[in-house]
Amino acid sequence: MLDKMAAIFIGSLLIGIGVNGFLVPHQLLDGGLIGIGLILHYHYDIPTGFMMILMSIPLYILVWFYNKEYFFYGIVGFLVSSFSIDMFSFLRETFHVQMIISSIVGGAIIGIGIGLMLRFETSTGGTDLIAQILSNILSIHAGIIILLIDGVVLISGYNIVGLHTLLASFITILFVALFTTLLGKKPIPKS
Repeated sequence: MLDKMAAIFIGSLLIGIGVNGFLVPHQLLDGGLIGIGLILHYHYDIPTGFMMILMSIPLYILVWFYNKEYFFYGIVGFLVSSFSIDMFSFLRETFHVQMIISSIVGGAIIGIGIGLMLRFETSTGGTDLIAQILSNILSIHAGIIILLIDGVVLISGYNIVGLHTLLASFITILFVALFTTLLGKKPIPKS
C-alpha cells in the first residue's frame, strides 16, 4: 500500500509539472480528462484540476461496481493529480522553451507520471482508469488504449487551439503514450 501511495504522489507531482510547466504556456493539449480539462481552461478559464474532479464523478460511480480496489486507488490518484495540476499552476511562467520542445518534454514527464501510477495499479482516474479496466479485459496494453482515447480528445480541441498547436499536441500524446507504455503495468494475458 505504501508503494501505491508513493506512486500516486510522485506520479501526480510529475503530471502537475508536465501540464503547467510545458503544456499550458503554449496552450498544448493532452488527451483524456486532462485534455478535456485543458480545453475548458483555455476556453472558459476554469481550473483544469477542478474540471477533472467534476467530470470524474459519474465514472467513479461505475467503477465502484466494477472493482472496489480500482475505485479506492483511482479516486486517491485522481484527487491528488487534480490538486497537483491546480497547485503547480505557478510553473506556467517558469520554463521558456519552444513549443515543440515543450510538447516532447511535457509529454514525457506526464507519461512517466501516468506510467508509474499504472505500474502500481493506480491511476489519475478518468480515461486512464477506463484504459486500465479495458487493458485487463482485452489484454491490450493500457498505453495503446490511452493513445486512442487521447487522439479523440485532441481532435475535439481543434477549434480552441488551432492546427499548429493541435499538431504539437499530437506529439505530446505520442510521448505520453510512449512513456506510459514503457513504465506502465503490462496486461495479464487471458488463459
